[in-house]
Amino acid sequence: MANFGPKDVKKLREMTDAGMMDCKQALTATDGDMEAAVEWLRKKGLGAAAKKADKVAAEGAITIKIEDHAGLMVEINSQTDFVAKNEKFQKFAGEVVEHAFAQGLASADEILESEIDGQSFKEYLALQIATIGENLVVRRVARIEGADNVAVNGYVHAGGRVGVLVAAECDKPETCPAVKEALKNIAMHAAAMNPSYLNEAAVPAEVIEKEKEIAREQLLKEGKPENILEKILPGKIKRFLQDNTLENQKFVMDDKITVGEYLAKAAKEAGGSAKLVDYVRFELGEGVEKVEEDFAAEVAKQMGK
Repeated sequence: MANFGPKDVKKLREMTDAGMMDCKQALTATDGDMEAAVEWLRKKGLGAAAKKADKVAAEGAITIKIEDHAGLMVEINSQTDFVAKNEKFQKFAGEVVEHAFAQGLASADEILESEIDGQSFKEYLALQIATIGENLVVRRVARIEGADNVAVNGYVHAGGRVGVLVAAECDKPETCPAVKEALKNIAMHAAAMNPSYLNEAAVPAEVIEKEKEIAREQLLKEGKPENILEKILPGKIKRFLQDNTLENQKFVMDDKITVGEYLAKAAKEAGGSAKLVDYVRFELGEGVEKVEEDFAAEVAKQMGK
C-alpha cells in the first residue's frame, strides 16, 4: 500500500515544479519519503528545483540577529542580485536567521538537518527554490554567544553584501550596555576596513614568518645591506599588525586612536573596562567561483547545434 496520497503529490509538485506523473513516480520509488522524492527528481533532472539546484549561487544577502548576549549571522546565496532584492527572498532570509537563532543552530549543516514549521528544512528549502525561481544556498553561519559579562553586536552593510559580528568581554555586566553600543561602531569600522584578524594573538605564526620573508625580499631589492635587515624587520611587522588586526587599526571615526583604545574609552566612561574577544566578517559570495555563461553557446546547445 502506498504511503502517500494526492496531497503529497500536489505538495511535491509545488516544491519542485515537476510533472504530476513524475512526482507520483518519485513518491512511489521512495515509499512516500518527501525528502528522498525531491532527491530522486534531482537525480533524474526533473523539475524546476532539480534544475536550479545545479546553478551557481554567488549573490544573495547576509542577515544578522542580535539579542541579549548572542549574535547570529547567516549568508544565503541566490543566483542573481535581482532575486536577492525581492520580498520573497528577504522574507526567506529573515525566517532562516530567526529559526537558526531560536534553535541555537551554529552551522549551515545544522540548519539543513533541522526541522522548520513541521517539515524538514530541506523540504522547506526546495519549496523556496521552486517559489522564488532560483537556486538558493544556506552557505555559512557564524554564532557568538557569551555570559552576562559579554557584549555582542553587529552590522550589515550595503543591503547585506557585508556582515560583521563582534564581541567584547566586560569587567562587570553593568558595563556591557555601553560597550554594546560601542561595538556597533566597531562593527561598522570592520565592515569598511576589513581587518583579517581580531588581534595580534589571532595571527598565525606562519603568517608572521611569511610577512617577514616578503619584507626581507623587498628590503634586499631596495639595496638594504643584510646586517641591518633584522633592525628594520620588527617595524615592518608592527605596521603589518596595525593594518591587519581589528584591535590595532586606526579607528575610522577618530584616527587619533586605535579600535582597542576606542573600546577602552567607551568602557571607562561607563565605569569599567572591556576587551575584544571575537570578530567575524562575511563578504557576500567571497570564495565562490562565478561561472560566466556563454548565452550564444547555450542557445546553440538548446537547438542541438
